[in-house]
Parts: sequence; structure tokens; C-alpha cells
Amino acid sequence: MVDYIGIEDIRRLVETLGTGEFIARLAQQIEDDYRRWDEFEKCPRLANHSPVGVIELMPITDGRQYTFKYVNGHPQNTARGLLTVTAFGVLADVDTGYPLLLSELTVTTALRTAAMSALAARWMAREDSRVMALIGNGSQGEFQAIGFRRLLGIEELRLFDVDPLATAKLVRNLESIPEMSGVKVTRASSASDACRGADIVTTVTADKRNAIILTPPMVRPGMHLNAVGGDCPGKTELHPDILRRPGTRVVVEYEPQSRIEGEIQQLEHDFPVVEFANVVRGSTPGRGGRDEVTIFDSVGFALEDYSALRFLHSLLLEERSGRRQIDLVPDLDDPKDLYGGTLGQGRMRPRLRAAG
Repeated sequence: MVDYIGIEDIRRLVETLGTGEFIARLAQQIEDDYRRWDEFEKCPRLANHSPVGVIELMPITDGRQYTFKYVNGHPQNTARGLLTVTAFGVLADVDTGYPLLLSELTVTTALRTAAMSALAARWMAREDSRVMALIGNGSQGEFQAIGFRRLLGIEELRLFDVDPLATAKLVRNLESIPEMSGVKVTRASSASDACRGADIVTTVTADKRNAIILTPPMVRPGMHLNAVGGDCPGKTELHPDILRRPGTRVVVEYEPQSRIEGEIQQLEHDFPVVEFANVVRGSTPGRGGRDEVTIFDSVGFALEDYSALRFLHSLLLEERSGRRQIDLVPDLDDPKDLYGGTLGQGRMRPRLRAAG
């Protein structure tokens, strides 16, 4: 029997802790795993692109446990009443190859993306950063806001989206979240207006194209830019001159993948970047000075999903009730008799149950 987490399960697990606490604990798990970066067998994600979107597989292992995530990105889905991003993942035991957990990762990906963004900002942004511009107010907006409030103490959010209904949705949801009480929320008239006075700028747009959401005049000394939306080939958010600006530090998750998918895909192949693992392990600072512009060129990396799946499984194992399992792998009296134990007369009985 394999542990299973569906949508109702993730809702229960998050509500038990509270969204902010869940993100904070997940961020700590991600940081702990980045500290042991060299233990992981890593590769860029495997992507299949179509004219309307992308489907990706994201595998990683530390030699003891193996995870993968299936995830899509289809920006036009919302016009059909569908989500832009959906995902699920598996946590497996390397010694046996058996899956330990099958989990939804649609909601969890939003949580771990926010956790990673806020974690990177905690290492890279100025300590007194309290104002954040949030450009792109779709599905990721609430998660980013909660994560930055919890990990950095953000006190003001400046919101902008080309779709005013998205901003209205985000404002409405933020007003209903107790953790966001006391945060000043301002609706900006443009991306430039949102950046005015911001210490941190988060861009999380969905269009699959080389967009220019931020231009050099919007960036001032000391800002931290959290570029989330540029996450596949041909999809960017920052004008390349922002990256080339003197006194700018660019941090990525996994350089071979970011060269293909991140903001740095726009630049020469030897443009200098810092991997986040080197920041958390202390070999390179996340910020060189108060006036330095720091950029987290985030594309999402498999290690973060590895952390999320392990974190979810640990929460599940702590529960006394509510844990569910599915019969994903045959349980046979004779492991050499697959036919007899499944399709033959002596076949096993179906097992679908809640784990007590």
C-alpha cells in the first residue's frame, strides 16, 4: 500500500499548521536540503513543448530517496476554465524502487514556490525590506504574499496585473487571510507604479513569451528582484539590461537548467551567476552591499519538490487519523507470480483503505 495525498488531504495538512507556518517549515526543509547540494544527482528537467504550453518531468535523488514531479504550464487554459499549472509527484525508496507516496503537487507547487521565493529573499534582500511589489496577481499571488509576510515581515504590498479582475481577486482573498491583517495593500496603475518605493519586486506572470515586465528605469539601488514567471525557453520577464546592470548579483537554483529556462537565457553563456546552494552554505554572500541589486532568477528546481514531498510524507506519518493509502503496487504472496497473484484465480483482493 502506498500513501496518498489528494486535494482534500493537502487542504487538511495545511489548515492544521496554518498556511504561513506550513510555508515557513517547508522553507526550512528546502534550505536544509540545499545545504547538502553535493549529495544529489541532478539534471535539468525534461520538457516537451507545444505551441500552447509545456509538460515537464522533474527527477532527483540523493541515493536514498528518489522523487519526480509531473507538471504542466498552459497559460491559455484559464480561458477554458482550466488551471494554468497542474502537478503530481512520487516519493520512492531507492533500495527497493517502491513508491512511498503519491501526492498532488498542484497546490503544493504553489506553496513551495512561495517558500523558495521568500527563502531566497531572506538571504538576498536587505534586512529592512518591508514593501513588496507583486506584478502578476494570478494563482501564485496569495502564496507569495503569505510567504513574504511570514519570512520577511512585509508590511505593504503594491499590486499590479494587466487583468484588473485578477487584482480584485487577490485583494479579496488577502482581506480574508488572518495572517495578512495589518498589511497595507495598494492597487497600482502600472508595473512602474507598483515598483515605486518597493524594496522587493516579485514578477510572476504567465505568458509564454519573451515579455518585458520590468525595465531598467524601474529598478533602483538596493532592490531585490524575485523573477518567478520566466521559467521555460522563450519565456522571460526582465529586460536583459537589468541583469547586466553594474552592481547586480544574479542567483539561480541550478545553473544548467537556468541557462535554458531562466532570465539568463537572454544573455551570453558565460554570464556570471551564483547558485543558491553556495549562498546557504556560506561560500558566496547573497548580497554584497546595501546598494547592490540582487536578482533571484527562479525557474523551480526538482530539489524543492523533493523537499516538499519529504515534508508532506513526514506530516502524513505524524497523523493519527486521516492518512490514506492506495493499492498502486501489487502485494503478492509469491513475488515471482505476478499473473497468478493479480489476474489468475488466486489473485489478490483489491485494497483501498484509510490507514489507521
